[in-house]
Amino acid sequence: MISRPGNIAIDQFSYPLEEKLIAKYPLAERDASRLLIYQKRKIREDIYRNIDRYLPKNSLLIFNDTKVIEARILFQKQTGGIIEIFCLEPEGPYQNLATVMGQKDKVRWKCLIGGASKWKKGEDLRKKVKIKQKEIILQASYVLKESGYFILEFSWLPNGLTFGEILHAVGLIPLPPYIKREADDQDAIRYQTIYAAKDGSVAAPTAGLHFTQRVMEKMEAKNISREFITLHVGAGTFKPMKGRTLREHQMHEEFIEISKSAIEKLVKWERGRIVAVGTTSLRTIESLYWLGVKVILEPETRMESLTVKQWDPYLLKSKSIHARSSLQALAQWMDKQQTEKLVTKTQLLISPGYEFRMVNALITNFHQPHSTLLLLVAALIGKDWKKVYQYAMDQEFRFLSYGDGCLLFGSNG
Repeated sequence: MISRPGNIAIDQFSYPLEEKLIAKYPLAERDASRLLIYQKRKIREDIYRNIDRYLPKNSLLIFNDTKVIEARILFQKQTGGIIEIFCLEPEGPYQNLATVMGQKDKVRWKCLIGGASKWKKGEDLRKKVKIKQKEIILQASYVLKESGYFILEFSWLPNGLTFGEILHAVGLIPLPPYIKREADDQDAIRYQTIYAAKDGSVAAPTAGLHFTQRVMEKMEAKNISREFITLHVGAGTFKPMKGRTLREHQMHEEFIEISKSAIEKLVKWERGRIVAVGTTSLRTIESLYWLGVKVILEPETRMESLTVKQWDPYLLKSKSIHARSSLQALAQWMDKQQTEKLVTKTQLLISPGYEFRMVNALITNFHQPHSTLLLLVAALIGKDWKKVYQYAMDQEFRFLSYGDGCLLFGSNG
């Protein structure tokens, strides 16, 4: 157990990001993006095409194979006004995203609404679209308003198509709010990783956007292994920390999914040779450690109650529990549950003072000021995060989702 970081002042994690440094479009070639390498307190530069040169031999890279869904839907009212709906996350007792995306008649989502003042409660919105030679009518019904979002129910006739198919036909790729332009045809390809497989995210795991088949083959030639996990990225990833201290920030929950075989594979690698591709991959495999701790401390934990809460790492008594023991316990617990796949939620908040159990290296983009992602970077490399970001600004690296990135090694790297 380590001390709870609630007293950390949020204003310590800011920097003067200029608008000109925010990448509005991707480069023509994914692996041509610049790469900043931070190791043993030193900084050097290259491009992603050569990242294999800087990765530990016989290491294991963890990739997030989530796929961005077309989460923005435009409805036109009979009066001609446009209502824009941004699907944030499912609302209700769904056990996983696959269940939600597979619904064939109706589903409820937490949403943001552009032009909400023009939409009268009780007025249903409808949109016609042709899918597989059939005319489908999609309806959005206003259910209620909560703090910060609306709950809407989507239904469609005739029934039979999945909600995933409906979104793919009628929705638009939701670019981050700091990319101030409309999504185009290029974004449908470039705002996905080349290995994206499982529908569910409303934002891309952007560290993976730089990887190409060429880069993958170069890593294979160096005997660098890879494994895929899933964390479906929610809109909360763009939510800035508010208030004076970290105690006032509520971390968003996100669905994670990982196979028992992947957990067993992680057992075989030492921490110094596990590299997370993106903060989402890092939070997922660090969450696995805490899930294992929970089943060790409470062996009779039920599947539906096994989640990672925001402050768990700072409250659970885990000092004597090694990462390997935790993962082995989790795999054994899955055997008892007779499941080969773990699907749950994580709210893990990683801040300075956090003790990393699974990884010591991270491939990531440059993050927004006052973000929990920046906090995670500071937890990994300490106060040198300021030196890294200042160097990137001075050398005019491209920032945020479509920007350049870095390979960061922790204190043991």
